[in-house]
Amino acid sequence: CEGLTGLVEEQVRICQRQVEAMDAVKRGAELAVEECQHQFHSRRWNCSTLQGLQVFGKVAIQGTRESAFIHAISAAGVAFAVTRACSRGELEKCGCDRKIRGVSPEGFQWSGCSDNLSYGIAFSQAFVDNPERSRGVSSSRVLMNLHNNGAGRKALLAHMKVECKCHGVSGSCEVRTCWKVMPPFRKVGNVLKEKFEGATEVHPKWVGSRKLLVPKSSRFKPYTAHDLVYLLASPDFCDWDPRHGVFGTSGRQCNRTSPAMDGCELLCCGRGFHTAQAEVVERCSCKFRWCCSVKCKQCRHLVEVHSCR
Repeated sequence: CEGLTGLVEEQVRICQRQVEAMDAVKRGAELAVEECQHQFHSRRWNCSTLQGLQVFGKVAIQGTRESAFIHAISAAGVAFAVTRACSRGELEKCGCDRKIRGVSPEGFQWSGCSDNLSYGIAFSQAFVDNPERSRGVSSSRVLMNLHNNGAGRKALLAHMKVECKCHGVSGSCEVRTCWKVMPPFRKVGNVLKEKFEGATEVHPKWVGSRKLLVPKSSRFKPYTAHDLVYLLASPDFCDWDPRHGVFGTSGRQCNRTSPAMDGCELLCCGRGFHTAQAEVVERCSCKFRWCCSVKCKQCRHLVEVHSCR
């Protein structure tokens, strides 16, 4: 536990107390990075700032809406992976959630192994929120990060699904037993990407003896516990600035015909692009052979690849 970089003292203690959960934490961090890179693959910022467990270390672009997304997806990733480990019986301290019992208003029987999301969320709160809490809660950035961590976990909680199994004579559904499962993590990523697009810019305000984050403009809608908030406008992410964790877009592949963010005009920030020929090898002319194989030829063709100057 002491060897893991980027952990604060209390996180090391949690690691020592629940060392078997750390595999799930690592999986959750990896899941968060993969999902972030999937959601932003065609944007100027493509989530390339994140490497491994440094998700919980210093996020270079602090205070921005990108930082808000990183915090939300990381907190959700850890809650998701720990919950899944509980359901699979990998952790001593938790198992299925068997609190939901009896018959539902719809007439089915609650039974089976419901995902124990309350345990996963509690673990994520203890582990992921700790670096923020150890800094003292009066800092605006700490308030922002804690809010976004919570919004990430809420995206998971709000999209729990009910799964059922039928029992009865010759497959009839006289009796149904049902249990609750988490949504696929891609669903959580999609929800948080929408929240990123509609994130609220906030600033600190003292209300009595408490510091709160309130929308910067009265025209902004009040945000809820499910929304993302940010304090600082994002940089344009066009130019290499490693000090702030910005890698620029030089060398990135772009789509010459797209008017969207992945198009060469926007992705290359007006610097123009290079065009090169690349050879692509694909399977083609596939034929089904009785029985039971598919024989294909290999076709080679040239495609144009555009990359930012």
